[in-house]
Amino acid sequence: MQQRRKLKTLLTSAALAGAAVATAAPAMAQTNVTVTGLVDVYAGKMRSAGDARSRSVVNSGGMTTSWFGFKGSEDLGGGLKANFLLTSFFQADTGTQGRFPGDTLWSRDANVGLSGGFGAVSLGRELAPHFLPTILFNPFGDSYQFAPLILHADVPLFNASGWTNSVAGDTGWSNSIRYQTPNFGGLTANVHYQFGEIAGSTGRNNIGVNALYFAGPLALTAFYHNVEINNPLNVPVGNVQPGGNIPLASGLFAARQSAWMVGGSYDLTAAKLFATYGQTSHDIDLDDKTLSLGATVPAGPGKVQLAWAQTRRDGVAVGADVKRTTTAVGYDIDLSKRTDVYAVYMNDRITRTNNGNSFGVGVRHRF
Repeated sequence: MQQRRKLKTLLTSAALAGAAVATAAPAMAQTNVTVTGLVDVYAGKMRSAGDARSRSVVNSGGMTTSWFGFKGSEDLGGGLKANFLLTSFFQADTGTQGRFPGDTLWSRDANVGLSGGFGAVSLGRELAPHFLPTILFNPFGDSYQFAPLILHADVPLFNASGWTNSVAGDTGWSNSIRYQTPNFGGLTANVHYQFGEIAGSTGRNNIGVNALYFAGPLALTAFYHNVEINNPLNVPVGNVQPGGNIPLASGLFAARQSAWMVGGSYDLTAAKLFATYGQTSHDIDLDDKTLSLGATVPAGPGKVQLAWAQTRRDGVAVGADVKRTTTAVGYDIDLSKRTDVYAVYMNDRITRTNNGNSFGVGVRHRF
């Protein structure tokens, strides 16, 4: 009798397991994981404002920082989806991981969340609020080598100029929650909140919001943030630690930054025009005001790219006012939907420093 009961229990368990597998199969069939990325390498001569001389280089990320990763989604039914992103930067010229020494592995994206009719919520490391407004509203996109607006906002110069990037907090925020609204007739917004996770300093955090509007040839954007935690190493902005400080000038460091920007573009078919204006302010006397203008013009098999940005920096932290003006001219040809080649010339000027002229020719491939 006992053996018959054991056999009955075993058969029942097997039947339940089979039913579970059969039930899960349709859901598994709708799970989607993709390996994706981009490789971009250029050769040329680079000289930023303040450099003593130019450097002949073969460098990664001329038009876009090279990256790879994984993204996926699962249909949970009823219009609800689970989504994840794990993407990492790398330097294709040397095979080095990250954008710079000490960069985290998944510094581009590392998040998971849910999306549906309510919009989308994700948790982890996310794009910073200023990232999409800056890269989508200048002719050179997310070029951290040649886009004047991006250079002023995000790229410090470790040379005699002492230029520090205008926008604090990195292009991604760790330990964050992001909510994206549904699309309302071409308008979407994102609300970002980063937890400081600092013992005894629970009030220190980052908060930001951006809006993006696309309607035919017209596009508009705006962002605002208040930053107290730097990234990607996630330490207080005021701490003088690698990756966690904002060196301003004369040994001064800010504990808080507020920033905002508005921008727009209009596609005339014969040319697409871009413009942005923004300001950053710190809890010490230091302010930046940045204006950028640009255009892309179809020409032959490709397009001409024209971009100009000027930042005026003033306040006690810098003493005499400083002005940076950067101009870039490029030509980009799509060889296919995934591969393009480009050439760019750039002039860079900062008050009381040497001028810089750079030139690069490169190949970009998406996979």
